[in-house]
Amino acid sequence: MRSSLIALGAAIALAGCLASQAALAAAGDGRDTCFPSENWEGWKSPAPNVIFIRVNLHDVYRLDLSAGSSLLQDPDVHLVNRMWGGGDYICTPLDFDLTVVEDMGGMREPLIVRSITRLTPAEIAAIPPKYRP
Repeated sequence: MRSSLIALGAAIALAGCLASQAALAAAGDGRDTCFPSENWEGWKSPAPNVIFIRVNLHDVYRLDLSAGSSLLQDPDVHLVNRMWGGGDYICTPLDFDLTVVEDMGGMREPLIVRSITRLTPAEIAAIPPKYRP
């Protein structure tokens, strides 16, 4: 009897997880947003609240920020992301802990990622070349 209850509990938990994943997939546009953090190759910012990041050779992701920074357009800045919890993959906005750091004055500004979107090849081609990472 006890093992049947454990099996039933496990089945209910699995069904709940699957339903949550299905709801997340339905809420998104079907584009995979997960990538290994070490595959992040470069970035550019066309506006204070948008960052494009290049992953591997051909993938580009758009990060929309909740509050941007004018420092992102400065050529003498670095973008730093600290990974929390030992995860190696970036999948959601919560996986980012971004700070923009100015080289000359040492100014630092935290950035909060509101959304991440993997761009299609057509969307990447539409980015002006000077803003393509």
